Amino acid sequence: MDIFVLGTSSGTPTRTRNVSGLAVRMEGARGWYLVDCGEGTQHRILHTPLSLMSLRAIFITHVHGDHCYGLPGLLASAGMLNRTAALTIVGPAPIERFVCGVMDATELCLPYPIVFQHVEQAPRIRLGDVDVHATALSHRVPSFAYSFTETAVARQLDPERLARAGVPNGPLRGQLQQGRDVTLDDGRVVRAADVLLPPRKPRKLIVGGDNDTPDLLMAEARGADVLVHEATYTQAELEKIGPEPRHSSALKVARLAQAAQIPHLVLTHYSPRYQDEGAAGLSLSDLEAEARAAYDGDLHLAHDFDHFHLDKQGQFRVV
Repeated sequence: MDIFVLGTSSGTPTRTRNVSGLAVRMEGARGWYLVDCGEGTQHRILHTPLSLMSLRAIFITHVHGDHCYGLPGLLASAGMLNRTAALTIVGPAPIERFVCGVMDATELCLPYPIVFQHVEQAPRIRLGDVDVHATALSHRVPSFAYSFTETAVARQLDPERLARAGVPNGPLRGQLQQGRDVTLDDGRVVRAADVLLPPRKPRKLIVGGDNDTPDLLMAEARGADVLVHEATYTQAELEKIGPEPRHSSALKVARLAQAAQIPHLVLTHYSPRYQDEGAAGLSLSDLEAEARAAYDGDLHLAHDFDHFHLDKQGQFRVV
């Protein structure tokens, strides 16, 4: 499972950070998924191996502009590339009005159909290689997190059991790998269930939208491998600003990840007031220090163009 970070800034871009966008791809799969599409997201995609022709679905967490203003341009570009395959857009109901309104006002005609799915009405969607589940969050407008859980978890053959059963190398082993029982030359039937190892745990990634109450993800987060969540402010800065922005602090997110025992935490969506390391004033290192004080797992502060990989054994690394 690969994660491509396309933007990490909150509200407005900075010189080094674009607004929200993140791509998810299962290894070996041709298709991929986009979570949020802030202005300029299509430009960031050009710096990745991803293509708009193989984009399978777009998931919008909420209607604020830094999460969706890039949609019309991206859809138009896909049309200019002569895309014909239908594209699913999952998100709050107003996203459909927004996209259709821009298309109508600008006379945008696409050579492919768009399938809108309102997340409030259908919080679960199966897309072949992943199941996606939406969890309602707390923000100034309806906001959601999307959990991606892989569906294709192949069971591996046990060499010792194969040897005891006398299954020779060759096509019969391939049939057993596919879960099909086989008959040996001596007439004995070998059941696939008897020579297959237990399946490994399906990998699960959660990508959260804007949210001032990370604990809303507690039930969904238990058993997840990776949580990507906004950390717009430090707790001290959030208390100065007051509750109105309805965002999380790095401390709140770290406490959730610790309590839910999530092994890998990726922070993103930083306020533009936080500068890159080495700059004067508020720094991204302040967010990191606050999170590390409350979370003893594998912590990452996302940067634009970061590429993370979660392998089948649950190991998580920057590529």
